Amino acid sequence: MTRSYTTLVQTAELAEHLGDPGWLAVDCRFTLSDPEAGLNAYRRSRIPGARYLHLEDDLSGPRTEFSGRHPLPDPDAFSRTLAQAGVGRDRQVVVYDDSFGSIAARLWWMLRWLGHEAVALLDGGFQKWQREKRELESVHPGAHGEGDPRARPARGQWVSASEVERVVGRDDFRLVDARAPERFSGEMEPFDPVAGHIPGAVNRPWEDNVEVDGTLLSPEELRMEFAPLLGNVSPERVIHVCGSGVTACHNLLAMEVAGLKGSRLYPGSWSEWIADPRHPVALGEAA
Repeated sequence: MTRSYTTLVQTAELAEHLGDPGWLAVDCRFTLSDPEAGLNAYRRSRIPGARYLHLEDDLSGPRTEFSGRHPLPDPDAFSRTLAQAGVGRDRQVVVYDDSFGSIAARLWWMLRWLGHEAVALLDGGFQKWQREKRELESVHPGAHGEGDPRARPARGQWVSASEVERVVGRDDFRLVDARAPERFSGEMEPFDPVAGHIPGAVNRPWEDNVEVDGTLLSPEELRMEFAPLLGNVSPERVIHVCGSGVTACHNLLAMEVAGLKGSRLYPGSWSEWIADPRHPVALGEAA
């Protein structure tokens, strides 16, 4: 039986499978300050055969006054997007970006949400691939054919705002916020109209999951760093949040790599939480 990669793939492993019809690379490069920068970069240079999915056009649904900035898309519509990109139910998908996995981890989580387990993040991303002077292409990628992804959305993989309301202040759950410390504390907020964090949350900036070269810390290091944040709370009672449900996926992935399986995502995250004026807001560092 062919091995499936479900968390990380190394650059050497992907290089060995270039041209393999059972493998598909998906480029997720994206910049909040310039939403078309990632697509433009993809058109200039990419891993051979990679397809591109855009955070706002493909990995998010329509925004409303009550949603977060990057709400989940309709599962059936997203399944069609995946099919057009060539994602097949038996294909190994490798996701990458040029921002240490902070965007690509969203697609990693979304594929798992739809029941596609054979998906992994390229460890070190596009930068590591370039540093190693591996093959790139700039011509239009050839056809991969229509895929047939499994569209079986798992409701248990995520939580709603009302579910978060019920666990705020409880010691047997843990909200882990992936934003930078200054955003978590409310010292600054460049994207959302209200600063601060959900009461009771703890701060784990997603950047803390990576080495200086952009690869993830070892499973042992990640376990050691998450342990004091979780305390006696089991992974299944951990809920990941961030600004809009994107970088929170990086912490969820890191916990999976560490063997701390079963945590969940609050897709709406901070930007959805503050859309409801009834929700409490906390400022300052976590207690």
